[in-house]
Amino acid sequence: MFTGIIQAVGHVTSFSDGVLTLSAPADFAPDGYKLGESIAVNGCCLTVIVSDAGIKFELSPETIARTAFRDIKLDSQVNLERAMQVNDRFGGHIVQGHVDATGTIVSITPSGNSTVFRFQAPTNYDRYMIDKGSITVDGISLTVVKPNEGCFDVWIIPHTLAETNLGQKQIGDSVNLEFDVIARYVEKMMGVKSSD
Repeated sequence: MFTGIIQAVGHVTSFSDGVLTLSAPADFAPDGYKLGESIAVNGCCLTVIVSDAGIKFELSPETIARTAFRDIKLDSQVNLERAMQVNDRFGGHIVQGHVDATGTIVSITPSGNSTVFRFQAPTNYDRYMIDKGSITVDGISLTVVKPNEGCFDVWIIPHTLAETNLGQKQIGDSVNLEFDVIARYVEKMMGVKSSD
């Protein structure tokens, strides 16, 4: 499990035949990586397979097809978060690292000391988005603003812009989205049929 609080920004050094290799700052894992451990990469829970020459992950065709990794480029910045420890502070919200859908950046607008990003998501996920509710965008725990017909805003403070990959994003870029898992559980318990 993750919380959506980004711990480091890494870079893609290679992506071939389903194997993704990243570089990461030394202080991201000062105790080293354990083979088989889970790391959220742009919000997608991936398993470490090698850690001596960069961090390597194997991505299945299903993962590539359902995430923004299908558009990833060399040297792209990626948000990194190691799995939560039991004694950690819970700074964001419950994040599983299971990408529900991809979205697209439709606008980036400065506003005072913040930057407003507007995203377009598939409209069949509208039911999981409420104003001031939680969403995960490329692994970042953010607050939904003005959701309407698949579109929603997030307001990004300078710290988040500087410490995540959002500072490098452009209009038209794809992002991984994970909707609030609590909404999914409520939907299941209420017997509402999902259309996705």
